[in-house]
Amino acid sequence: MEDIPQPAPEPYAPGDEVQIYLDPADPDAHAHGTICEVVDVLADDLDSHTDRPTDAYSYRLEELETGETLPLAFRHHDLVPAENIQ
Repeated sequence: MEDIPQPAPEPYAPGDEVQIYLDPADPDAHAHGTICEVVDVLADDLDSHTDRPTDAYSYRLEELETGETLPLAFRHHDLVPAENIQ
């Protein structure tokens, strides 16, 4: 059985390095595997609907390789800490 990387248990902060981890069927799967730096933290009330505190967070990201800010914001559960990727 393959180990599936998990999101951090706490919200990410600006400057944290993360890797986008998406299902191949996700419409944004082209971004899977991209290593980024968190540049902005956004919050909403999704956590009140799911009872998972980290569901309130999404993030604006800058791709480390190109320095470009990605045009999409990614939810907490779509990101894993970059140091956890082998």
